[in-house]
Amino acid sequence: MAEEPRIVLDPKVLDGKPVIRGTRLSVEFVIGLLAGEWNEDEILANYPGLSREDILACLAYARDVLSSEKVFPSAA
Repeated sequence: MAEEPRIVLDPKVLDGKPVIRGTRLSVEFVIGLLAGEWNEDEILANYPGLSREDILACLAYARDVLSSEKVFPSAA
């Protein structure tokens, strides 16, 4: 997984979930907003401390985590 300087993991912040540096906003939260049909402009308007680069870093982090995930289908 590529190192992303905008995303940090600190056990003292949100129990170590990946967050955007300098915030308590988790990658999961931002991805959830996007999945909930918020667009970039809506996110930036509601969270003025964020930048477009922060949103892209969240997407890149999620992509990297998913690309390293191993899935083993069960025989049903």
